[in-house]
Amino acid sequence: MSSSDNVAAGEKTRWPEVVGLCAEEAKKIILADKPDADIIVLPVGTPVTKDFRPERVRVFVHDTPSIG
Repeated sequence: MSSSDNVAAGEKTRWPEVVGLCAEEAKKIILADKPDADIIVLPVGTPVTKDFRPERVRVFVHDTPSIG
């Protein structure tokens, strides 16, 4: 795991294991690792702000509800 995968507190910030899962399953896995996560599900290509919020996790999905 690289240093970019952790914030200062040592929390997980990436979940490559959820790629290909439906959004609801991905949310369960993310919440198990980061219970305070504010998970936002968005279509791939949606414009997003660049501000940093450590509790926010964006999950991007294709037309089907699996993680892209």
